[in-house]
Amino acid sequence: MPSPTCYLLLNPAASRSHHRPRLPLPAAAPPRRRVHVSCDARRTGGGGGGGGVKREAIPAGTGKAKKQVVFFDAAPPVSQRGGGGGGEGEGEGEGKVARRKKENAALGLVRRLTKRTLSLLSNLPLAISEMFAIAALMALGTVIDQGEAPSYYFEKFPEDNPVFGFITWRWILTPGFDHMFSSPVFLGLLALLAASLMACTYTTQIPIVKVARRWSFMHSAGSIRKQEFAESLPRASIQDLGVILMGYGYEVFTKGPSLYAFKGLAGRFAPIGVHIAMIFIMAGATLSATGSFKGSVDVPQGLNFVIGDVMKPKGVLSFAPDVFNTEVHVNRFYMEYYDSGEVSQFYSDLSLFDLDGKEVMRKTIKVNDPLRYGGVTIYQTDWGFSALQVKKNGEGPFNLAMAPLKLNGDKKLFGTLLPLENSGSSNVKGISMLARDLQSIVLYDQEGKFVGVRRPSSKLPIEIDGNEIVIEDAIGSTGLDLKTDPGIPIVYAGFGALMLTTCISYLSHSQIWALQDGSTVVIGGKTNRAKLEFSEEMNRLLDKVPELISVNEKKIDSKQSAT
Repeated sequence: MPSPTCYLLLNPAASRSHHRPRLPLPAAAPPRRRVHVSCDARRTGGGGGGGGVKREAIPAGTGKAKKQVVFFDAAPPVSQRGGGGGGEGEGEGEGKVARRKKENAALGLVRRLTKRTLSLLSNLPLAISEMFAIAALMALGTVIDQGEAPSYYFEKFPEDNPVFGFITWRWILTPGFDHMFSSPVFLGLLALLAASLMACTYTTQIPIVKVARRWSFMHSAGSIRKQEFAESLPRASIQDLGVILMGYGYEVFTKGPSLYAFKGLAGRFAPIGVHIAMIFIMAGATLSATGSFKGSVDVPQGLNFVIGDVMKPKGVLSFAPDVFNTEVHVNRFYMEYYDSGEVSQFYSDLSLFDLDGKEVMRKTIKVNDPLRYGGVTIYQTDWGFSALQVKKNGEGPFNLAMAPLKLNGDKKLFGTLLPLENSGSSNVKGISMLARDLQSIVLYDQEGKFVGVRRPSSKLPIEIDGNEIVIEDAIGSTGLDLKTDPGIPIVYAGFGALMLTTCISYLSHSQIWALQDGSTVVIGGKTNRAKLEFSEEMNRLLDKVPELISVNEKKIDSKQSAT
């Protein structure tokens, strides 16, 4: 191969290119001539001259590669774009460099902003503040009645008489606290807390797990003695120590005279699982607040309704499923009573029919025992008095609508009027009937005087103002709440994962290092939890080392005596 000196001597243009700049060249290719040059090869021979250097020319016919040096009368032409000269090419190159610098600067800015944002979001005091703010809003949502009409808040929180001197309806309706758990403030705090959890996982928990999974051997006795627990074991070996550590549930690795062991690595993964579980819970709560339907209806016994007619969307992610076309029929409504006469439980016998009129499900529901079908849950929440069937002088029965009467407290009272013909009076008069439940009816005459009490099931007549009245039946109405909540399975899964990962996080991640230093083993270790238990475990472990050494020595002695 030609030496560098040979190349520069034969190519003056190459030697001058280090001292002056290249000039623009014409577009046409210059003439060239091809010259074959053979350079001497330096060999160290063993012939005459006492091992001197002998230069020989490499013959052209040999099998070795032959180097060619091509001379041009001028430098080869530069590739041109668009007919421009070299100046344009240099300008384009400078433009590319400038653009590349701008791209690098923008990329560096994005990286710095990302790092600063992650550092801010992963701040522990910030995350704690977010959780306290969410807890405060949840508590406020239990104090303020949710989902009421605006007129309710105008009346309860008037501007002329603020609660606590400053809380008016504006403080509730403006930020959306009348529907707290779907308000922008509450959902924004949930999103901020989820971002903090993800940032903490990315910047803190994942690097910790990566470090914990690494097999890190220590090759210095001084480094091992700096651990939380350190001890020296004379007349021991790391092989014997490894056997004992495996008996205590450690994963043991050896490399030459070094040993590394650990256990409880799942405890390092648990905080990541806790964060993911909390994100699932918040995601499910958000989906419940923005993607569910809710409705309520009072249906008299014997009537029916369509599910979609009573359901109202609660958010932008609420999409009506096909099950909303299902028809619900109230077959029967009845109640049970305590011995004191108070209502103890009420029941609704419901049937569900599809679009073809086929019954797809039937169930009797009660309080705390709802009906679930196709993602829709029907709860038994209330009851009412729909109508009273009455016979008058053998005529009828007439269905008299029962109206709820307002009373102080939670007691219910219903009433109706059976009008009597009285052409001589401009005022309508009749027999008044009052009821607190479906089991007894109190009757009053035209003057408002008490006449008697009758049970609908007795069918006993009663004489009032010359009229024979018979109470045939009391028709009740069932109060139902209907709801679809797609976020419930996610919330339940999140809480289940949270309980599991919280328990796993209490597992201690323990690490042990050992080094064989002659006939002595230097051992040290640390743990992230349960410091006292780890120290006691290490002491028990070290107590077994002399026993194992004694057993090994006895085995060696027996083998030697046998030989």
